[in-house]
Amino acid sequence: MRYQTLLGAIGLTAMSLSAGEAQIFDPAKYPDMGGQWRESGVNRWAPGEKPPLTAEYQTIFNTNLADQAAGGQGTDPMYRCLPPGMPRVMHAYSPMEIVITPKTTYMLIEHIHDDRRIHTDGRDWPREIEHVYSGYSIGSWRDESGTGRYDVLEVETRFIKGPRSLDGSGLPTHEDNQSIVKERIYLDKASPDILRDEITLIDHAYTRPWTVLKTYPRSKEPTPIWWREAICAENNSHVTVGNEDYFVSADGYLMPVRNGQAPPDLRYFNQSRK
Repeated sequence: MRYQTLLGAIGLTAMSLSAGEAQIFDPAKYPDMGGQWRESGVNRWAPGEKPPLTAEYQTIFNTNLADQAAGGQGTDPMYRCLPPGMPRVMHAYSPMEIVITPKTTYMLIEHIHDDRRIHTDGRDWPREIEHVYSGYSIGSWRDESGTGRYDVLEVETRFIKGPRSLDGSGLPTHEDNQSIVKERIYLDKASPDILRDEITLIDHAYTRPWTVLKTYPRSKEPTPIWWREAICAENNSHVTVGNEDYFVSADGYLMPVRNGQAPPDLRYFNQSRK
């Protein structure tokens, strides 16, 4: 009998805690960010704007542009199917879903390891943590309009792994991987089917913080289709041998990507004698 009474007390306590947690998390206090958010449509970091690069990294960027013009990949690592990393992930190369929970907001993007976890439980930065491409994000919800409902998610991301670039042009980030990315994420007040993300990059390759605005339209499909198999490695024809990049042709042969490019070193293969 005592055993049954103890179990009953434990059950009532668990139910009370669950009810308390449910009362703390009121979905009505959060903005409606459900549904499918489509790609930003602009895959350049800041079109038409001169990058505020340091002299060192301007030289690196110029060399990258010359290499791309000659057929190479420059400083853009994504052609090898590496994740874009923060903040490039927020180009949203594939549709995005935002899931809000009491302690974490998730951004699920159907691309190369682009999913994000934003901690909103009031935690502090960890003293030691392994760098990852998406970084470590801490956020907080704000009621900036004073309506009693949250309308802005402020996020800071650190511990971002490299190599990374900001877009396909090869805009570099510093090799020290000390980037800090700050965001303000909110629904457009005039149109709640438009999501805005004000992104500020703080990086030693740049002379000042650099802010851009990304915009995502919400799909009007009531039951949008989610394609989960965005596998970059499938049908990827790029091959890196040593420090050189090559391309595999449709008939399966290795091709150069630049005029006059030498073939790879074949010292470990039996060479046919002519």
